[in-house]
Amino acid sequence: MDISYFFQPIQIDSNEEQSIATSIYSHTEGDFPAIEKGGIAIFYCPEFRNGVKEFENQIDERFRAEFYRLFPSAHWEKKLYDLGNILPGETIEDTYFAVSHVIEELVKNEIIPIIIGGSQDLLFPVYKGYENLEQSVNITTIDSKMDFGDADNDPKYDGYLSSILVHNPSFLFNYSIIGLQAPFVKQSEMDLFEKLYFDTLRLGEFNTDFRKAEPLIRNADILNIDLCSIKASDFSGEVYNSPNGFYAEQVCQIAKYAGISDKLSAFALFNLFPNVTSNASNQIIAQILWYFIEGVADRKGDFPKCTKSEYTKFMVNHEDFEKDLIFYKSNKSQRWWMEVPHPKQANSRYDRHYLIPCNQEDYDFALKNEIPDLWWRTYQKLK
Repeated sequence: MDISYFFQPIQIDSNEEQSIATSIYSHTEGDFPAIEKGGIAIFYCPEFRNGVKEFENQIDERFRAEFYRLFPSAHWEKKLYDLGNILPGETIEDTYFAVSHVIEELVKNEIIPIIIGGSQDLLFPVYKGYENLEQSVNITTIDSKMDFGDADNDPKYDGYLSSILVHNPSFLFNYSIIGLQAPFVKQSEMDLFEKLYFDTLRLGEFNTDFRKAEPLIRNADILNIDLCSIKASDFSGEVYNSPNGFYAEQVCQIAKYAGISDKLSAFALFNLFPNVTSNASNQIIAQILWYFIEGVADRKGDFPKCTKSEYTKFMVNHEDFEKDLIFYKSNKSQRWWMEVPHPKQANSRYDRHYLIPCNQEDYDFALKNEIPDLWWRTYQKLK
């Protein structure tokens, strides 16, 4: 599919020597870049009709100018593209159609899309972009709350998750939320997450030990960040007023870990409300993009890009299971995975989920005859 007709071109104002502006392949008037397999493609979609109505028909591309002024690392080998803007269609369904088809074509050709939005309901068409790729996916969201909403209505910026959960056919294997703040979460929502064996990590747990978040990030096919989850002292603007949240450097670290993961194939930043952010906030967006791309450049070729023979295997006997718990440590990156047993007749689309990321602490936990939570939740979904 030719995806160029979905996009509006952009204007480039920066040409500082050796900056990203001089190395990125951008969609300018009459010149849509020829995209090669294996690159990274950025695009912007200012769709707000299912979000905050006052921002409809507004565009704010200041993050681009800040990003283009940065300098790429010497080891960035993947070609970087800026496809331009997907402007809102006649209906919001038109916008969703454009986003989902662009995501499908890019991922199918091993091009990592970076989408900057737009309200967070755009995660729904990003998810739908994987529908025809014949694989189940994991989503990790950086957010302070669970955006369930009503499945009988259109997905909203604060209520898109139900639309993902009830979408038929379902190809969602796991959903993780990092950064939850208890005052914003209903107990019924937490109970549902437990029943679905999904993962949550509260902001306090993250601040205590970032290593708890790393396996959830590494397990994702899609990672999206709600910019409203950044605390207002670090990300300022008229509608960014949360006194608690992530620090800017923490979000940059999350972006880099997401980029390093060989499993991750799409990255998104949502709730970039137009014309209300400060210059410093746009610089933060630019740096989040930079650190994600830096992470991609640092990929080690771990799972799912390599075979088990490239790992050191550890087997732990557990008194409640007939078979040993099996752990793998990468000889390339020193990162850990756990193998989860599955029925022989299990659907082949789950092949990518039998090895799940973990930390050495999970292995140490198993040595004490305990079952790591990530292992148990995955086992429940597979059996």
